[in-house]
Amino acid sequence: MTSSAKLFRLNQAIAKSGRCSRREADKLISAGRVSLNGRVVTDFGLTVDPKLDQLAIDGKPIKLKQFTYLVMYKPRGVVTTCGDQFGREDVLDLLPAKLRHLRPVGRLDMDSEGLLLFTNDGELTQKVTHPVHHQEKKYLVWVSGSIAESDLKHMAAGVVLSDGPTLPAKVRLLDRNQSESSFELTIREGRNRQIRRMCTQLGYRVTRLVRVGIGGLQLGQMAPGVWRYLDQDEIEKLGT
Repeated sequence: MTSSAKLFRLNQAIAKSGRCSRREADKLISAGRVSLNGRVVTDFGLTVDPKLDQLAIDGKPIKLKQFTYLVMYKPRGVVTTCGDQFGREDVLDLLPAKLRHLRPVGRLDMDSEGLLLFTNDGELTQKVTHPVHHQEKKYLVWVSGSIAESDLKHMAAGVVLSDGPTLPAKVRLLDRNQSESSFELTIREGRNRQIRRMCTQLGYRVTRLVRVGIGGLQLGQMAPGVWRYLDQDEIEKLGT
């Protein structure tokens, strides 16, 4: 499903055109300066289809941008940068040419794998990546050795790193034996290599790291290297 199926609230559609902020759009709507398909509208609850509907301000049409949203299972060994100076395979290499104008939302380091979003919607990118929004990101983590219960609690409470303590997290043990342990970790921030640094600080080496969720969006049963479009419900779960 491409961005043509995405409906926007009236003020959101005006803001995404680049004309003004949502707050300024509200003022325009209240003042009766906005028309939808030739009719003046003041109902803030109206939704707009960028492909089918025509918006105008003071009788002058405004162009609604077309947005595309997709998710990929980034394989291990692929870099998230768009074009790598060392010639390594990057995530855009896994997309068809017609979609290579999109940009990844946030990052996964080369040795990590899992859910990676792509879009040309800057507002959504901001909501997912900016620390102020505290968007939850869920990971499955494997480490060498038998992880101590006290260290799992330490991760949940916050680990002091070189750039300050991490925020409280959710931790759930999945499996543990003498050679390897696995657990689910949900964090609300996204510092560079944060989970690996947390584990290193507590004396554990990460052997595998998979991101399986961002907000209400889940990786599900996707295979490495596979991508698909988001549907309407999934886009809404990301807070657009």
